[in-house]
Amino acid sequence: MDTPEKDYTRTAWLAVTALIAVLVAVSFIPPRTLGGIKLRRANILSDLIDFDDAEAAGAEAATPTTFDEEEFRIDLEQVAERIVADTTPPPVQISFEWDLRHEGDTLRRDRPPHRSAHRPPKRLTDTLTPIEDFDTTGLRGMRVFCDTLLRARRPVRIAFFGDSFVEGDILTADLREQLQILYGGGGPGFAPMASPLTGFRRTISTQSKGWNAYNIMQRKRAPENQRENFYVSGWVCQPSDGASTRWEQTDARQRLDSCRAAQVLFRSPRDSRIELIVNDTARRTFDIAGDAAVRRIVVRAPHLHALTFRVLSGAEDFTGYGALFEGDAGIVVDNYSIRSNNGQAMFWTNPSVNAQIDALVGYDLVILQYGLNIMQAGVLDYSGYGRQIEKMVAYVRQCFPKAAVLILGVSDRSVKTDRGFEPMDAVPRMIEYQRRAARNAGAAFWPTSEAMRAQGGMERFVQNGWAGKDFTHINYEGGRRIAWALVDALNDFTARHASQRKAEELRIELGKGILTPQQRRRIERRLLAKPRLETLKEPRR
Repeated sequence: MDTPEKDYTRTAWLAVTALIAVLVAVSFIPPRTLGGIKLRRANILSDLIDFDDAEAAGAEAATPTTFDEEEFRIDLEQVAERIVADTTPPPVQISFEWDLRHEGDTLRRDRPPHRSAHRPPKRLTDTLTPIEDFDTTGLRGMRVFCDTLLRARRPVRIAFFGDSFVEGDILTADLREQLQILYGGGGPGFAPMASPLTGFRRTISTQSKGWNAYNIMQRKRAPENQRENFYVSGWVCQPSDGASTRWEQTDARQRLDSCRAAQVLFRSPRDSRIELIVNDTARRTFDIAGDAAVRRIVVRAPHLHALTFRVLSGAEDFTGYGALFEGDAGIVVDNYSIRSNNGQAMFWTNPSVNAQIDALVGYDLVILQYGLNIMQAGVLDYSGYGRQIEKMVAYVRQCFPKAAVLILGVSDRSVKTDRGFEPMDAVPRMIEYQRRAARNAGAAFWPTSEAMRAQGGMERFVQNGWAGKDFTHINYEGGRRIAWALVDALNDFTARHASQRKAEELRIELGKGILTPQQRRRIERRLLAKPRLETLKEPRR
């Protein structure tokens, strides 16, 4: 006689009901703070229940901060003297290398796709928002960056300084992807040694054990021996013996798996022993002689998928910064975002640490994205903040002396009124002062809000799900649209500069007077040629 089958329907429904009850309960747990950083609510019912966390986050991170010039107090002459004093070559080895490429791979380089140097590629957006260049020296401005971009056979490095607007690699992930597609390169750029925010980033996976991570916005919570060691990344990490970090590439964007090199950055004031593991197989230890200088270990491999860094001994006073993952040529974009930072945190970093790392790495362009946290509805005078932007540019030039500087104007933003959300009146005024600061400092400027309004503005961004309901913060989809517009602007500026440079060279040839009539007509036709812009609404992904 067959045994009757048991009916598990009731049990299954009870299990599902219990699970739903647990998840609903979790949704009501308020946001928590970890390591001084406020984490987001785990709200699985976000489509049904609105806790106004996004609006509260926007209010906390974007409106209430009052501008205090005291936070920007810094003596730039003392900064210059400190950099000179602290960057004299130390008597110990600074850079260590581990080359895992096979002999046949050593000549391989990541070359950018072939294209005309003075014709921009197809546009990603319908409307071009051009870069405004106020450089008057020609020594380290955007034109020098363009020459490097078109001619260099080494990594061309962009450092993106910002606040929560680009946290988690929002915007910079797509900026990096499109520039690497056009100019070559690979890898996700800089990743910190440890941080409670690494889980929000999609472009690289970071697993850290045994580290205490300290954020510069809560720098007084850091041990006294670490407070003077901050880099522009905004994090210092103190290990215990055996502390480790494992970074792994992801497929969140194109060319992230094209990483062929990594540079791990740290300080080891005492003798220490470090172990590196490449792709979870190859191992090597490094004995580091104690010294206060910033050190690096450079790893090269045909394909660098995962890297583990472990402090075997000498953890006392040791400072871990992070690692840069890149190709052996092409574009590198490093995201240095610090939540709630108005730019003042830059002056709390150690200028000597910044300069030492720049001497090892070498940045070609620094992008400054600040001001969102300063704006307040009804406040229209930002002249004091504009003066501090000029000081930021001066500080960047001292720490990163070969880099061009590009200031991004604030993004579009709306505020809640009795009639709903309307554009904030402070946005155009802030942009005016930011543009004036760029002009006074001889830097370049790009109006982010204009690029957003060309795509419908913040209202459309929210309607399309490209920004949060706080009408302040974009998400990854919104970041992609702004990144595309910035890529278009960089390509257009590069193409116009290349055309001007070529025209100057042709005029010199024309002026020599030794050309045949046919050669002269050919050169004159090329002088009259204009760069052609094409539009592509959606890039191939």
